[in-house]
Amino acid sequence: MAEQLYISRELFVSIIYEDLDMRKLSVNWVNKWLNADHILEFLRRDPNDKLSRIVTTNESWLYHYDPEKRQQPMEWRITPPKKFQVQKSSGKFLASFLWDQDGILPTDYLPKGQTINAEYSLSLLVQLMDILKEKRRGKFTKAVLFLHDNAPTHRALATQKKLAYLGFQCQPYSPDLAPSDYQLFPGLKIQLKCRYFFSDAGVIAAAGTWLDGQPSHFFF
Repeated sequence: MAEQLYISRELFVSIIYEDLDMRKLSVNWVNKWLNADHILEFLRRDPNDKLSRIVTTNESWLYHYDPEKRQQPMEWRITPPKKFQVQKSSGKFLASFLWDQDGILPTDYLPKGQTINAEYSLSLLVQLMDILKEKRRGKFTKAVLFLHDNAPTHRALATQKKLAYLGFQCQPYSPDLAPSDYQLFPGLKIQLKCRYFFSDAGVIAAAGTWLDGQPSHFFF
């Protein structure tokens, strides 16, 4: 641009930074964007109807108060006005979601003081099997494809043995390709953001209301 304006680079930089008060700020990275063409191509190449057999899982922190995101997408722009940073509340808990193309399966909320370990993962698998037998019996005509990340508890030998015992085919994925991060969590976090809750039960009720209100094509 300096060459096109026939001015020196130093003068150009001075105009940008000092006169226009602009800064070059980095944009937010997002996961690879999957559009309708990608999905349709996957379905056309799927003679075994893999999509209907997939069950996926992931965890997310839910807060009693989650303020507006401080860092917005960045670009060349006039310096924005300052605003005070508000911290997330100390009240939080970890939620584990299991879902498929037809909707939410078991959702479990980790009690305070308890950590995710292999024993906890096994208990979720037992819950999942019970609900599949009740609501998704058709999945058992072919093996369930269990899609999860490579967290240590998922790689644990006890977890792998339990998956094999239940007849699930393990389909691990890279953490940056988590289906829940594309579809489930963004909408849920927006729904809960900037709302005050006085207990875990309040957050759970709000999350459940939002999840129950999503149409079937949302999960598909």
